[in-house]
Amino acid sequence: MKTIILNKPQEFQLISRDFDDTLAENEALLKIHRIGICGTDYHAYRGRQPFFSYPRVLGHELGAEVIGLGSGAGASGIKIGDRVSVEPYLNCGVCQPCQNGKTNCCESLKVLGVHIDGGMAEYLKVPVNKLHKSDILGYEQLALVETLGIGSHAVQRANVTENDIVLVIGAGPIGLSVIQFAKINGAKIVVMDFSKQRLDFANEAIGIDESIIATEDFSADDLRKILKGNMPTVVFDATGNAQSMMKAFSYVAFGGRLVYVGLFQGDVTFFDPDFHRREITLFASRNALPADFKHIISKMESGQINTKAWLTHEAAFDDLPTIFETWLDPKSQVIKAMAVL
Repeated sequence: MKTIILNKPQEFQLISRDFDDTLAENEALLKIHRIGICGTDYHAYRGRQPFFSYPRVLGHELGAEVIGLGSGAGASGIKIGDRVSVEPYLNCGVCQPCQNGKTNCCESLKVLGVHIDGGMAEYLKVPVNKLHKSDILGYEQLALVETLGIGSHAVQRANVTENDIVLVIGAGPIGLSVIQFAKINGAKIVVMDFSKQRLDFANEAIGIDESIIATEDFSADDLRKILKGNMPTVVFDATGNAQSMMKAFSYVAFGGRLVYVGLFQGDVTFFDPDFHRREITLFASRNALPADFKHIISKMESGQINTKAWLTHEAAFDDLPTIFETWLDPKSQVIKAMAVL
């Protein structure tokens, strides 16, 4: 089968390799049709992705077709020919967080395309319980479910309601997914990004209440003026930028919540007396849960989530190794790119 492998930072290679299609119990064989390109993939290409080793087959945002089922897999309700989104978080099922329903932070979690080889290939075998089908959505939409899952889970973690003022820092795909679900929950949405193009896109595609061009000297006092004396009750940082993540503490209202959706390789520091005085609650938000995938597919099928505008760039699978680097250029104005098989 054709496979694209990242041998080392900035070195993709299109290869042909043998594939064993023998299926274990409760395993499914997939034909990959769409591969969404994620920030994780860009970071891995640049050599900046935590918990990563080379060589690696990337690809964890997948729209696929079921073409084979191992023994027992049919009991799941999945059948050959189904269109599916892949939940790429392979958990052990026996550790403490798994037993407590926190499968997204399993102690030995392996994420497809990050810790083990993923879906930048013609075929892939996965446990059947990691598949979420739709009889309505196309492969392109199904490949976007995982991205949306990150935002859905983060918003659920923060318990966002219609009473909240939400600040989302970073209007890339992950930030957009946070905006989408915070809006569904009825919150007032404020978005900050250095790119006017991304802010305009967030407003046109989803609808936001306030947009702020990020600058180095932008302060909490500036934010308070924009919000007419108030401050955000929930701040989501989706940048993965150390400076932004630490500055985000200053934007949180007294009694508010700060959610780190992005991550970077380093330490986060903050001034503890101020953190304590304002009784800020700090959350990490990692991956998503099976319920998030089902929730998102339902919202997409009902038309409450329209992702058509998100896909700004597309490439044939064979062309991806040469095109990929062009998507890293800010001038390309990528919101979401996808490979097509």
